[in-house]
Parts: sequence; C-alpha cells; structure tokens
Amino acid sequence: MSRYRPPRRRGSTYITPEGEAALRAELYQLWKVERPTVTQTVHEAAKNGDRSENGDYIYGKRRLREIDSRVRFLNKRLDELKVVDRAPDNTGKVYFGAWVTLEDEHGEEQQWRIVGPDEFDLAAGKLSMDSPMARAMLGRALDDEVTVRSPTGERHFYITEIRYSPENT
Repeated sequence: MSRYRPPRRRGSTYITPEGEAALRAELYQLWKVERPTVTQTVHEAAKNGDRSENGDYIYGKRRLREIDSRVRFLNKRLDELKVVDRAPDNTGKVYFGAWVTLEDEHGEEQQWRIVGPDEFDLAAGKLSMDSPMARAMLGRALDDEVTVRSPTGERHFYITEIRYSPENT
C-alpha cells in the first residue's frame, strides 16, 4: 500500500485583514518563540548521550519537523494571499467579507461571515468562501432564496441581512 495522496484542490487566495494578522501571528509564534525553545530542549537532550531512548530528543525532533513544515506552509501561503480590506462597490449583494443573516424554513436565524479558507471557524460564525453554503450565497441579494445541498437533503434559506461592517455582530 502506497502513501500517495492526490494533491488537494487549492483554496481561494482571498483573506481578510484579521485573518492575515492571525496567520502572521502564528508564524511569529512558531518561528520566534516556540522553535527556539524546542531547539534548546533538543540540544540539552542530545548532551545526555544515547539518543535512541531519549524521549525529549525524539519528541523534540518530531516537533521541530512539525514546526518547520507549518512555517514553510505559512510563508508560501502568505506570499500568495490577497488581502481584501474594502467593501465591494455593490453592497446590496453577498460578496467576500460580508456578514450575512439567513432565515431557514422554521424561522430560525443564523449569521455567517464569508471569509477565506485559511480563516474559517464555524463556531465563530466564519464560513469559508469555498464551502457549498457560501458558494450558494455569493452574488445573491437581500430576500433571495438560497438552496444548499447537504448529505441530509436540500435546505432552503432566505437572506434577511447583508452587512460589510462589523457593527452589531
């Protein structure tokens, strides 16, 4: 059995200013804070002699590989991202960065912000623009019906509010 995995489809290259700041903070934390600490731990563990049975050395080296891999990814990704820091000309339709309030068939409301794939967080109400729900909303206007296909069947929502400023969130 091989370890081959087909390449993943690349996500959209758009990101909000807050998302870019979070990625840059993660990069700083990994490169300037965590990596030097782990490197020092590995250095001290290597002085102890037999490295084959030294847990600090083995797990420290593994953590260094994880950090280096994530740092490489973040550096490449930050180079290709486009920061969207202004509202679109037509604020009556749903585009990247919009806060959208949806109402389902039962009258229950939910609010989502459409963000880039690097910053989505469902618990915080941030929906990736590459997700089926966000793709169904993009380009729609106020009071439009949005149909989302899910494994449990089709769901219908109505757009009740579109905002491009974070007030009242």
